[in-house]
Amino acid sequence: MRFVLAIVAFVVAAAMIVLGIAQRTVFAPPSSLSTSTTVRGDAAFTVIDGAVLNAHPNQQTLKVSGSKQVFVAYGRTADVRAWLGSEPYAALHYDQKANRLTSKVVTAKANPGAGDAPKATSTPKATSTASPAPTTSPTTAEKSSGASSTATSEKKAGPDPVGSDLWLEEYTGPAARTVHLGVPKDVSVIIASNGTNPAPASISIRWPLSQGTPLAGPLIAGGILLLILGIVLYILGLRHLRRSRGPRRRSGPKMPKLPKAPKFRPSRPVEPANRGRRAIRRRVVAVVGAFALTSLALTGCSAEYWPDFSSGAAPAPTATVLNSDVAKLGKDVVPPAVTPAQAQIIVAKISTIAAKADANLDASELAPRFTGSALALRTANYALRKADPSVAAAPIISANIELTLPQATKSWPRTVEVVVTNPGAKKQPPILLVLEQKSPRANYMVNYDVQLEPAAQIPAVAPKTIGTSLAPPDSKLLKRAPADIPAAYADVLLHGSDSKYYSLFDESKDNLIPKVGAKTKAQKVQDLSSTASLEFSGKQGDGPLVAMPTNNSGALVTFDLSETETLKVVQGGAEVTPGPTATVLSGVKTSKTGVVSTYAYQLVFYVPPSGSDKKITLLGYNQGMVTASELK
Repeated sequence: MRFVLAIVAFVVAAAMIVLGIAQRTVFAPPSSLSTSTTVRGDAAFTVIDGAVLNAHPNQQTLKVSGSKQVFVAYGRTADVRAWLGSEPYAALHYDQKANRLTSKVVTAKANPGAGDAPKATSTPKATSTASPAPTTSPTTAEKSSGASSTATSEKKAGPDPVGSDLWLEEYTGPAARTVHLGVPKDVSVIIASNGTNPAPASISIRWPLSQGTPLAGPLIAGGILLLILGIVLYILGLRHLRRSRGPRRRSGPKMPKLPKAPKFRPSRPVEPANRGRRAIRRRVVAVVGAFALTSLALTGCSAEYWPDFSSGAAPAPTATVLNSDVAKLGKDVVPPAVTPAQAQIIVAKISTIAAKADANLDASELAPRFTGSALALRTANYALRKADPSVAAAPIISANIELTLPQATKSWPRTVEVVVTNPGAKKQPPILLVLEQKSPRANYMVNYDVQLEPAAQIPAVAPKTIGTSLAPPDSKLLKRAPADIPAAYADVLLHGSDSKYYSLFDESKDNLIPKVGAKTKAQKVQDLSSTASLEFSGKQGDGPLVAMPTNNSGALVTFDLSETETLKVVQGGAEVTPGPTATVLSGVKTSKTGVVSTYAYQLVFYVPPSGSDKKITLLGYNQGMVTASELK
């Protein structure tokens, strides 16, 4: 019976092992799933929605070809559509059952208002491959330029997508032809050549598939165990057969033989009776151990061989590139203007441009990223350093971000505040950058670059992955409405303790008032000769007023002031000599009429909440003369 059971175990084990190996070879599932399409038409852009990319789990591999120039980028779907505006584009769609990609041309209607994402309207009919791009009428600019009907048939230059601040990441050149992605459903991919020529037409998407064969491990392991059991049964059967043999019958008596002479033989040690049994046991243990090791080697090295009994088992989710907590708070929560990754890319670009302009003392190089008083102060600094190299350079703008506070909004303009520090210059205070993007296709521009006070403490603000809304200029929830603070502080700089707003501000933490306040101005007037007069006036500058709430219901309020200093000759035949800074900026060494100098102040305050006993505190400033001219 043991032999029969052993044979059955051998047969079943062989079948299980063969079937288990077949699961990983002959019957193994494919390693990936691919689909491709050729987009027809001359649309300059192709958009792949996040839902298409996430039709199957795991990361996606995108291959693009069909054009000499290839550009691929991804961003939040709403931002991609806002950037496209009214530009027609080919939208890809995916039939999961048929594993087929199709495309149709979409013409979006841009919202001329606040810059919300446009609503897309598709063409009436779409083929299984692609629809022809819609014909566009000549633009107003083309008509006004007197272009003929032949000229209007030429394709107008489209927007260049390279370098947009809306992209989470972008690829150009050879790197754009094969891109490995891991985007969530609310992120879309935009494909183009140069924004004018048709986008690359050949597009394929590949998803890696799970190669798990949950039956392979149990089949192979079970087959090996049955094989071991069959071997054990076979050995036991042999042992039982050997024991069951009795003494054999002998035939009748034989004739006695003659005795032989004894021979000397060396004695042999007597073997114990159970030595044979021990040898059998050792063989069995060796065989069992060998098969056990084989079983572990074949089935224990990968989880793909075994079924997953964990609760709620599901395919691995796609990696999220947004690094945002908004998704956890619900669908109705407004996302931040930029993600942490976007903020890092934007600040790195600003740092590079500023460093190059600082080294070359060329203000024209700042134009792509600086505006307002931030541009004016650096431009004046470059002019002064060219005339006198001993003049202190403008603060270095590092790409090392310590704090990011984005505005939570879906529309434009968008505001972001970041605090950067320079690890290479520990004595340089942190710098608060206030960035603004006026429209989807515009760059984030530096409106303010304010040096924070060494002892300044910024209250806790919203997480960078959530952001915050802007406080309204007339907010009643603050100790003073943000719109009232510029005029109030300008009055304090002019009149000092005589100003009716003096008690609003914490002068003990204000290092600007001793430098340019009322006492300093009075000393300038006192030192002036009787042949000239000196007058001061101040007002809010042209830069935006930005109020970003803090977690304690206060706000960070940033604005600029413009202060005018008028040096006038009051006695006939007399002359005035402006200071060295005014001389460089105006080109006037002496004047018989006078000189008008303009100073710019970039200021950031902490404004406590309404009802607080704390005063408005100056957290940082950046100031200097920006223009000077002879009085007419």
